[in-house]
Amino acid sequence: MTTDNKSPQAPTHASVAGDLLTSIAEGTHHNPHSVLGAHLMPERTSARKPQWATVRVLRPLASAVTLITADARIPMHHEHEGIWVAVIPVPDSTAPDYWVSTTYDTTENTTDDGYRYLPTLGELDIHLIQEGRHEELWKVLGSHIKTFETALGSVTGTAFAVWAPAAQSVRVIGDFNGWDGRTHAMRSLGGCGIWELFIPHVAAGSTYKYEIHAADGQWLRKADPMARHTEVPPATASRVVDAHYDWTDDTWMEDRANTEQHSAPISIYEVHLGSWRKGLDYRQAAHELVAYVSELGFTHVEFMPLAEHPFGGSWGYQVTSYYAPTSRYGSPADFKYLVDTLHNAGIGVILDWVPAHFPKDDWALARFDGTALYEHPDPLLGEHPDWGTLIFNFGRKEVRNFLVANATYWLEEFHIDALRVDAVASMLYLDYSRHEGQWRPNIYGGRENLEAIAFLQEANATAYRRSAGILMIAEESTAFLGVTAPTSHNGLGFGLKWNMGWMNDTLRYLEQEPIHRKYHHDVLTNTISYAFSEQYVLPLSHDEVVHGKGSIFGKMPGDEWQKFAGVRALYAYQWAYPGKQLLFMGSEFAQRGEWKENDSLEWGSLNDPRHKHIQALISDLNALYVDERALWEQDFTEAGFRWMEYRDAGNNTVCFARYGEDGDPLVVIANFAGIPHENYRVPLPSSGTWQEILNTDDLAYGGSGVINSKPFEAEDIAWGNGSHSASVRIPPYAVAYFRPLD
Repeated sequence: MTTDNKSPQAPTHASVAGDLLTSIAEGTHHNPHSVLGAHLMPERTSARKPQWATVRVLRPLASAVTLITADARIPMHHEHEGIWVAVIPVPDSTAPDYWVSTTYDTTENTTDDGYRYLPTLGELDIHLIQEGRHEELWKVLGSHIKTFETALGSVTGTAFAVWAPAAQSVRVIGDFNGWDGRTHAMRSLGGCGIWELFIPHVAAGSTYKYEIHAADGQWLRKADPMARHTEVPPATASRVVDAHYDWTDDTWMEDRANTEQHSAPISIYEVHLGSWRKGLDYRQAAHELVAYVSELGFTHVEFMPLAEHPFGGSWGYQVTSYYAPTSRYGSPADFKYLVDTLHNAGIGVILDWVPAHFPKDDWALARFDGTALYEHPDPLLGEHPDWGTLIFNFGRKEVRNFLVANATYWLEEFHIDALRVDAVASMLYLDYSRHEGQWRPNIYGGRENLEAIAFLQEANATAYRRSAGILMIAEESTAFLGVTAPTSHNGLGFGLKWNMGWMNDTLRYLEQEPIHRKYHHDVLTNTISYAFSEQYVLPLSHDEVVHGKGSIFGKMPGDEWQKFAGVRALYAYQWAYPGKQLLFMGSEFAQRGEWKENDSLEWGSLNDPRHKHIQALISDLNALYVDERALWEQDFTEAGFRWMEYRDAGNNTVCFARYGEDGDPLVVIANFAGIPHENYRVPLPSSGTWQEILNTDDLAYGGSGVINSKPFEAEDIAWGNGSHSASVRIPPYAVAYFRPLD
């Protein structure tokens, strides 16, 4: 049946003022749904229900437009600047489902009409967003593929929603509309500042941005802050994505939830995915990286930031799309496959997270709606002078919500086991890297950023409450109190903190020539004075092998043999010291050169047996570490550590014991001198028969073979802090572990 809207039974369509129609046609109206779509006409008599609805669609340059319902084709007539109108019958006070057939010259295109749909955000969503408490923000903002059942069949499209409270109007532009947003103006949902539109037939893979009409009249083209996928840089558009993935790591997730992770063994391999083996994508890495890490025995892989970032030289620390894994290596589903594969191999996944700052790129978060929306409007609070980046306005509830939800997003949607929060110190202090007069005190006159502190507490508390068995890790370089104290005790609520003091002091000591180390002995031993002030990770990270600092291998003094020996001693000392371990890629085989993000690791060096020996030591250290509960079970309490001898500066040696909860000791002696010590008396905490279980001077590791191959008896001779002692061989530049025989 065909019905002409001018037929006698159809009333004249409801009129709309010309200036309003013009703003609709130009895509500048804040509520285009008030004109476009179907609108019931007023009742003709009080005894009758509405029987007609006016339908308007915007189809610029069309030569003909027809409405299609389940039982009629209704021609529309052109009303104003590409707006077409018709009147359709309404049998039950509800406008019927309809599609729109549009003819351009001789081409006919039939689509659903997005302006006939209700908002895809509910009242509860809007309330939570206004309160800054929507912990699943990614499920309602951004772009989401949705399917609706209609009288004309199933309709699939994409719902778009964005927060831009200062905008006059917002349009969706993309490859589906020729990057002309006039036909896809969004509606404002009121005081919450959210704009929303469902666009039928927009599918996964489509690229898009938001075109924002700022208060000053400028039109801004912005990537979606909540995009979950993007174009491959340097392209900057957001991309619609089907986020579905069938996980196979149920056993891992259940075990994780039932394990106290903070007191478990944690040995971390830090990876920059783009340069581990250059050219690998997520799925290729899921096989090559997983096999390699499994062979070496690390318990966790930590990825340097994988959220989308435009400049590769930032290593991922200048993020523009906080909800999108970088598309350099594949899709979000591909990244999930990498995480899934690691979990199925028994390896945890840590991801670097960067809420401290973001870059000024004009297509991203900076002045998103023409105002300082995500950044603090005060330059003394909203810009990092060192990094040339912007600082989030942590006191704005919507911004805080954006970041808190982002943490839960990575933990929940990607099954990430821990977030390592970058540059925490820069958030904690208002005067961070600023001179006098360049910062503004807090309300109490102090230097602490109270709003950032509150944000970190909320992010940590929310993450631990929602995701069982996860870890939140702080890269924090100051003596700020309570970083790993619970938020219930006014701490920041992190589970672990990088021990930058241990890293700096230990490397500073080892960079000295052995003949001079006795004058710096306290640098080595003083690290224990703060070892239990927080729950620590011992990091030998990427920051220590770039910018002219040299590789770990290059830091060691002496000839080639001494350098390799020094590397071996450092690692065995690190694995035995209280705290969890982190080692940056390439260091596990003593890469000679500094890390370069544009080059692969120096894999060819493994043709040299000396580098293979370092790799073998790491593998053995990791295996022994997991087996020996004394090395990790009481990392955060003085009950797990005891100096046996720390005063022997003349011989460049220290000796300590580690204890598990069962009280069984493991004794470690480190000789950082360039000569062996024969018949060296080692203090021991108990009697009985002891054996050497690891010695970095073993020939298997490229050492000189000064080892203690046979078990020995502890003598009833008190020595140092030991009730017993024994005379053993102590090799040069080496660390040895001893334990009682069962």
